[in-house]
Amino acid sequence: MLQARRLGRELVVGVHSDQDIMDNKGPPVMTLKERISAVEACRWSTSSVPYAPYVTALPWITHYGCYYVVHGDDITSDNGGEDCYRFVKAAGRFLVVKRTPGISTTDLVGRMLLCTKNHFIRSLSRVLSGEEGFGDSEERTRMGNDMKQRIKDYASDESGLRPGPLVLSWTPTIAAVESQVDEEAGTCNTMVDGQGPKAGQRIVYVDGGFDLFSSGHIEFLRQVVGAEETAGRRAGWYQSYLGKNDCRPAYVIAGVHDDEVINHWKGVNYPIMNIFERGLCVLQCRYIDCVIFGAPFTPTKSYLANLPFGIPNAIYHGPTSFMPLTYDPYVAARELGIYHEIGNHEFQDVNAGEIVQRILKSRETYEARQRAKGQKFQGEEAIRQREVMEREAVVLAEKRALKN
Repeated sequence: MLQARRLGRELVVGVHSDQDIMDNKGPPVMTLKERISAVEACRWSTSSVPYAPYVTALPWITHYGCYYVVHGDDITSDNGGEDCYRFVKAAGRFLVVKRTPGISTTDLVGRMLLCTKNHFIRSLSRVLSGEEGFGDSEERTRMGNDMKQRIKDYASDESGLRPGPLVLSWTPTIAAVESQVDEEAGTCNTMVDGQGPKAGQRIVYVDGGFDLFSSGHIEFLRQVVGAEETAGRRAGWYQSYLGKNDCRPAYVIAGVHDDEVINHWKGVNYPIMNIFERGLCVLQCRYIDCVIFGAPFTPTKSYLANLPFGIPNAIYHGPTSFMPLTYDPYVAARELGIYHEIGNHEFQDVNAGEIVQRILKSRETYEARQRAKGQKFQGEEAIRQREVMEREAVVLAEKRALKN
């Protein structure tokens, strides 16, 4: 979508129906409504069109004022084996962009079904510098440079061409890591220099794992922005700053936790996506202005004070049932009087655990899909192992709760 947006002034995204996907590819993991939510939250999309036909026709794209259709360089066929873009190709109205490297739905489903952990990243900074990772030194350096460029590309504005969100990384001190102190000390380092807050904007902080970034996360972020806009209207922000600043009332910073932190609390092989992948998902979301890779699980007063813009005006948290906790990570925010909660919403149950359960419930269909994609699959034993590990994680969480 980023590459497509860079080719024009607007990007209209067609989204296929659940039935069309079932008929032509296999079962969709997300419902149409959930997928529309994801498309509309993407910074580079101008608008979304639900129920777009699986085979793209000229009258359809012309109706929406589009001249070109953009797609990746992978071949897409309908259930009859014919090219889905044959009509627009024949008319010379088809543009090809390079397929995004890295992960795909097929890869993610494979991680869920096989319970692998080799996608975890121990230290993102060391991977980006080529000190850790797969392959020899030259391969690691090339991979690290490619990853840094991806982060820079994703940190672009709505056009995909100009600087957008600010990208930071949190590095705790060695003493803080070794001693597990309550008030974690460290520094925020700039990874990509983007746009900072403008005059009058409130600084808002949110954090999370954002694993399998989906409608549950998106709706939470959308409601955070909405709550701040409502507060801004009540405080007269629009009368004071509208026309002076091309921005909204709040500057939203999103902290993304390390893989190790999430796995400590959730177990099994969560997170399904590593910190690099999850950070990119958050970075492309139109509801955020800054991303912090490696944010601590507990935003202490020391950590908040060390943020580039000081202690935030507000910290928001949403409905959480997926991450079993034995303590309140937001004690500091409550004591500072800046803690706010977003209530229940229609996508509140859509999280990584829910998505994994959807895959497990339709495991035979997804197993066939993996085979069709050329992926090796270990069969019933792998599924059984995943279910056992999920149950063990629940028992471990209950034991932690009893100790506290």
